[in-house]
This record gives sequence, structure tokens and C-alpha cells, in this order.
Amino acid sequence: MHALTALTLLTGLLTTIPGLTVPGAEHTITATLPDLTTAGTITTGHTDPADWSGLHPAGTVNPTGVPGIQIDGYFPDTSTGNTTRGWNHDSQFVIRLPENWNGGLVVSGTPGNREQYANDFTISDWVLAKGYAFAATDKGNVGPAFHTDGRRPGDAIAEWNHRVTQLTLAAESVTRQRYGRPPATTLMAGISNGGYLVRWQLENRAWLYDGGLDWEGTLWRVNGDNLLDFLPTALKHGPAAAGFPQESEFLWPFHRQYYWELTQQLYQKELDPSYEGAPADYVYTDRRPYAAVAKIALTGRITKPLITLHGTLDALLPIARSADVYAKMVGRHRPFRYYRVEGGTHLDALADAYPDRLKPILPEFRRAFAELESWVSDRPVKGSP
Repeated sequence: MHALTALTLLTGLLTTIPGLTVPGAEHTITATLPDLTTAGTITTGHTDPADWSGLHPAGTVNPTGVPGIQIDGYFPDTSTGNTTRGWNHDSQFVIRLPENWNGGLVVSGTPGNREQYANDFTISDWVLAKGYAFAATDKGNVGPAFHTDGRRPGDAIAEWNHRVTQLTLAAESVTRQRYGRPPATTLMAGISNGGYLVRWQLENRAWLYDGGLDWEGTLWRVNGDNLLDFLPTALKHGPAAAGFPQESEFLWPFHRQYYWELTQQLYQKELDPSYEGAPADYVYTDRRPYAAVAKIALTGRITKPLITLHGTLDALLPIARSADVYAKMVGRHRPFRYYRVEGGTHLDALADAYPDRLKPILPEFRRAFAELESWVSDRPVKGSP
């Protein structure tokens, strides 16, 4: 059973905030909480630690003690993979409104195929303590069967982008209702698939945001350098042939066992469902699922500040086939800063197993967030080119 399904919320926490509504939402519940960070929401049942398991190194110290309002709910949707709170309804979201607001909003989509609380420990706690409102979406479909959503190849991932835009507009409205003015600054931040969402929004919906922080975002482009291109190569011809750095060899057995084949299968089912062969035999340039990939492809044409972080020892999204490529796509004349984190890998929790070889990216993310704050403060407000 899902950790939140059978949970009874603490007496007195559920409240009705007059006039506080989420535009477009089909269902919401609102709670006034003594602490919106995970230190408090674990106790009150307003997060799920399973959602953010493995995304941070042990021993990470987070800020605590941020009182405010949390809204949980969902937008109209036909898919039912997200079982949080027993709702069995996708397009779930969480919005957090701190009592001491700094005038900003941070929006996030989840990594992998996780649910809406996946960024609570790595992103939400940190930005709430700074005074930002925070909003996150489950992207509209969750779990290993996410690819069953949508009518055509690529529809499920394309929905991710729609759900982020939908939540951003709704969260900006909610902050206006709560504080009497719209957010002066709206930022996006995300990890892995969540980083992909940051890139896509800044390429296609830049008027909504002031900037974004992309932590090892997934790269989708029609002309290769994507999961369906390099993962089959790694399985069939070896990781080095797929662009994985030789220095990451000690991580290859773990990723081969748990990630490479499974990840290739999940995204092949989403983007090229008619393929029936083995994952290692998949040849992207022969199969040519270009129409499906074009729905979700990135261009590099950002118009608002973007900071990208990527570990040099990433053993799921090799840096040479991912962030290095995206940096070239963006080019030198767009508002982009790129940091290659030496010794960083895709899962920060792996740094606990190899402390002498791996460096957690989370501290670099927090440093980069402060840099992004400073950068956007010197730029025109959102809504301008």
C-alpha cells in the first residue's frame, strides 16, 4: 500500500483558505502546517520519503521550521497510475506557500517516473527556507507503465511539458491569491527528467520564467544522442563505445543490472512501441522513431538564464552524449552557464558507497541556485524576451 494511502492527517491541520483556489484543478485539499520542510511533512503525512529515496547523499543537512500552507490536488486526467492518498489519479501536484514569502516561486517536475514529492528533500526544503513558494507535478503519468498513457508514441512524455506549464500558471495564480501580488521571480529547477523539463520550458515557455537550474537533464534530440541511441550501444558493444567515460567503469555493473536495459525498454515502448527485439539489438538510426522524438526534442534555443550541472562520471546519461552536446546546441550567445562536476554521477546516493571516488552534486546544486538568483536579479523580468 502506498505510504500516504492509509494515512490519517493530524487533527486540526486541514483548513479552508477563503478564496484560495487552484485554477483548473479537479480536486484539492489544503492544510496549514507548522513546518513545510520534510522534517515536518514526514510527521504530518504531507510527503512520501519513498518518492525521494536515493536522490541525496546520507548525512545531508536540510533547513527546517518553515510554517505555511500546503495544497495537494490533481488536474483532470484519464490516467490512474499515481495512487497517492488513494486518489488513483495522475496529474497530481503539490503547492507550498511559506508564511514568510520572499516574493518568488520555484516550479519543478520530477526525476525518473516518480511522483510529486520526489523533489521535496533535494529542492523544496532548500527553496522554502529561502522564502520561495514551491510547486511540483508528477508530470501527468508515473511509474514503469507511464508509456501506456497517450494515444500515439511520444504523447506521454509530451504531456510532461504540458503539465509543468499548467502547474506554473496555476501556482502563480495561487501565490497572487495568497500574498496579494504575483511572484516577482519564477524559477524552474529539476533533476534528470526534471532537468529536461527545465530546458524545454525555457526553450518553449520562457515568458513564464526568469531562469532555470538543470541538474543532469535528459537529452532528447531527433539526430541521436538520446537514450534510444547510446543505451543499446552500451548493452551490445560496451559502455566505452557508447561514450561512457572509462573512469566510471566501477559503476558499470550496477547500472547494467538496474538501469541500462530497463531504461531502454521503457522509453522504447513510449517512442517506438512496435519494436519487438532485444534492447541490445535496437538501432536508433534504423528504426527512425523521428516523429515521436520530434514531439519532445530539445533545440537549445533558450531565451532566459539557464545553469546546467552534470557529473563527469554519470553512468546513466554519459556527459559526452548529454550535457556536453546540449551545451553545443545552446551555443555561446544565449544566457547559459554550464558546470561539469568532477566525480559527480547520476545518483547522489552512490557517493555514500564510493566516497573516495564520487562527489555529490547536491552541494553544487545549492551553490548554483544562489548563482542563478544573483544572475536573474540583474535581468529583465519574466514576460520579456
